[in-house]
Order: sequence, then structure tokens, then C-alpha cells
Amino acid sequence: MNDPATIRRLYGRRQGHKLRLGQSALVEELLPEVSVPEDGPVTARGLFGDDRPLQLEIGFGAGEHLAGQAQAAPGTGFIGCEPFLNGVVGALTHIRERELDNVRLYMGDALTVIERLPDESLDRLYLLHPDPWRKARHAKRRMLNHGPLDAIAAKLKPGAEFRLGTDDPTYCRWSMMVMNQRRDFVWQAQGAADFLTRPDDWPETRYERKARRQGHEVWYFRYTRV
Repeated sequence: MNDPATIRRLYGRRQGHKLRLGQSALVEELLPEVSVPEDGPVTARGLFGDDRPLQLEIGFGAGEHLAGQAQAAPGTGFIGCEPFLNGVVGALTHIRERELDNVRLYMGDALTVIERLPDESLDRLYLLHPDPWRKARHAKRRMLNHGPLDAIAAKLKPGAEFRLGTDDPTYCRWSMMVMNQRRDFVWQAQGAADFLTRPDDWPETRYERKARRQGHEVWYFRYTRV
């Protein structure tokens, strides 16, 4: 059994630059309408009023990927978890501009939402460009560890997909090592091109474009829940 203390990592409600007036209004007016409740079970029916497919993104950054996926699949419900207020504002901007009604946001630790989901309730989960915690002594802080993966595996339906993206070589190697130890996930890659090329249904983010401009490789991992 994994010690919960080794699973939990966060975060906190952190903020970068000061919000502009319009951004503050989004937080005050729109965020309460699209927020995941602070307690109780998290279900598609509770969030969206029906039993639609459900997907979740851990750490959605500025929300480009989350919004892109939601726009492409209006019949699916999307949950985005992000501890940074400025990232949440970015997602709220996409929700307003694209008129998305199938997205719910949680500003905080994704694991507190994941553990409230019914088992085998997610059709897909995304972990894109997580904090790499590059120093070896910080490896236990990485989201991709067996404790969080146990929680993620429990909430994914059999045959559901877990997507991981990173441009950090250390995190890439670490992820391959950890995922190779799992027997509840199967890597979909058949060759190098399968994880070096961004899939067509994987919206590109500003972070990825910046990484490429800096000469970084980006790796795309897709796993199926056994």
C-alpha cells in the first residue's frame, strides 16, 4: 500500500502576474459557474446533467489543449485541474471565447478530484508537460510515480487511454522506466515515430511550440488501461 503522503503533491493556490480587470471578472463571474464542487462524488451526471463520456487533464497550463479537446468533442465532459490562478484564467478565456459548455475546472490538486471519481469512470486522462523535478532527490515529487498511477488506473475504464507528454529528457527516461514496471497499462507505440510525432487529435500548445523553438524534442506517450 502506498503511503498517501508520498502520493500527494501540491501545489496551493498560486498566482503569477497580477490579473487585469477583465481577468478578475472572469474569476468572479465565470469560474463559480464551471467549478468542480469542493466535496462529494465527482460524476458526469453531477457535473453535466447526463452520463456522457468523461475525460480529465492534470495541470492544463493555459488551457489550450483542454479547450481544443473540448471543442472537438462537444458530447464529452472535460475536467481540468490546475493549481495556478493565471492558468485557470487562461482556460476561462477559452471557455468564454469558444462558448464551451462541456468543461469544468478545479483550481488545486488534481488528486483530490481523482480520488472522488467513481472507479472506472474516465475515458481518457492527460498529463502533459508536468513539472519534471529534475534533481534525483526530488524524484518522489513527480506526478508520474506509482502512488498517483495507482489512483489514475483505478479511475480509468478498461480500454481507456492515458496520455503523457514531456519535452524533458530526464522525465522522458523516468516515465519509460516507471511505466515499464506497470502491468495495468500497455504502451501503444509500435515504433519511434509513434511517440515522436504529435497525433492529429492532440492539440498543440504554446508551451510545445516554445520547447521546439528552444531546440527541445517533444515526446508523446499513449497508454491503454488493461
